[in-house]
Amino acid sequence: MGSVLCLETSSGICSVAIGQDGRILSCHESEQKNAHSAQLTNLIDMALSDAGLGLPDMDAIAVSMGPGSYTGLRIGVAAAKGFCYALDKPMIAVPTLKALALGMRELAGSGDFLLCPMLDARRMEVYTAVYDKSLNEIYPVSAEIITGESFADLLGSGTLIFAGEGAAKCKALLGTHEHSVFIDDFALSARFSYPLALGKFMHKAFENLAYFEPYYLKDFVAGKPRVKGLK
Repeated sequence: MGSVLCLETSSGICSVAIGQDGRILSCHESEQKNAHSAQLTNLIDMALSDAGLGLPDMDAIAVSMGPGSYTGLRIGVAAAKGFCYALDKPMIAVPTLKALALGMRELAGSGDFLLCPMLDARRMEVYTAVYDKSLNEIYPVSAEIITGESFADLLGSGTLIFAGEGAAKCKALLGTHEHSVFIDDFALSARFSYPLALGKFMHKAFENLAYFEPYYLKDFVAGKPRVKGLK
């Protein structure tokens, strides 16, 4: 039991994983930009094939709930809802930053530290939160404009580990502090969602398909349309 299809579409990585009985059976990912809608179905098919399972074999569908890319979140949630409606399966929403923190913890090793996952939110703004080693939330999820004084209270008292696609642009500001540690080239993966999804599955913490919406955190702001011939 506990077979879960996990969808991660909230960042530049489109990722699909299948977990069963507490372990990952398969995982497929694509880094192709702006192609989540085109890639997601193919990745699901490949992950199911590798696992030797079909969609009807899944006990639940888990999806990254945000924050993150507005378009990416909509694609993932729409796909999850469609599968759940068609197959009469429950849907599980996984907090995106907590899943990233879980992946970071796997690489962090021993010792005392806090985890600060970061997702890009344009310019010097990031979606972020701070977790302890047990993934308890120390600082709540928020959209933060990063300066050289960000997290000064935490960095003054112990090691703070940063990672995620939003962390790279903050390294110049925060990376020189003696207590800051950056995990480079570390991205979200649906693999990180499975342990959190399994915990929710065991507690029957399912979403209402009719009313669930992604956690956007910020309002969507569309770019100005370009008119041919005008700059």
